[in-house]
Amino acid sequence: MSQREIDSVIDAFARGAEDAKRLGFDGAEIHGAHGYLVDQFFWDKLNQRTDGYGGTMRNRARFAAEIVAEARRRVGSDFPILMRISQWKLQDYGAKVATTPQELQDWVEPLVDAGVDVIDCSQRRYWQPEFAGSTLNLAGWVKKISGKPTIAVGSVGLSQDMVESLSQAMDADLAPLDRLMEMFGRDEFDLVAVGRALIADPDWPTKIRTGRTDELRRFNISILTESPSHADLAV
Repeated sequence: MSQREIDSVIDAFARGAEDAKRLGFDGAEIHGAHGYLVDQFFWDKLNQRTDGYGGTMRNRARFAAEIVAEARRRVGSDFPILMRISQWKLQDYGAKVATTPQELQDWVEPLVDAGVDVIDCSQRRYWQPEFAGSTLNLAGWVKKISGKPTIAVGSVGLSQDMVESLSQAMDADLAPLDRLMEMFGRDEFDLVAVGRALIADPDWPTKIRTGRTDELRRFNISILTESPSHADLAV
């Protein structure tokens, strides 16, 4: 990307945040994870630039930080801006942008300085520790380093059979929801994001909150290819 193209993309993201505020949304989240454009700048395996957007971790975080800064300038101080990050990529589940806590600090500090309010930390398995010698997951480490609220996400609410079918390299001890709540109770992170479980059962949060776990509809990969009936679409 040329500097002109970079500036154009920064403007597009910032206009998106501006539009979200104008339309009445409560905040805007910038997708900087999973190998998409912003994340391609973070990851040294793809970012081979030799200018101010490449090389060191802080340089590789510059593109995302400039997006956040411009979005912040346009929406003001009272509109939440979130950023989703991940170590893993769609094309490489074992990828690591940051291999040490220091590298993670160099990654997230520019985002915080630019004005991000919440960091959404995507893991494939929320219970997996991020670095050796600590039980903290990615959200836990980012919160510790940045002081900002974080979101934990990754296989929340999936059954053991589902996780096994998605990965043969899973932990033998699948973390149940009570383990998630233990981590949450220790203030390791501030919010929890749920994805595939909600696709299967939009009432998932209400059922969990009211203890009706026996009524949960389990996620199955076939749900993504099913054609919904008119009854399913009824409100």
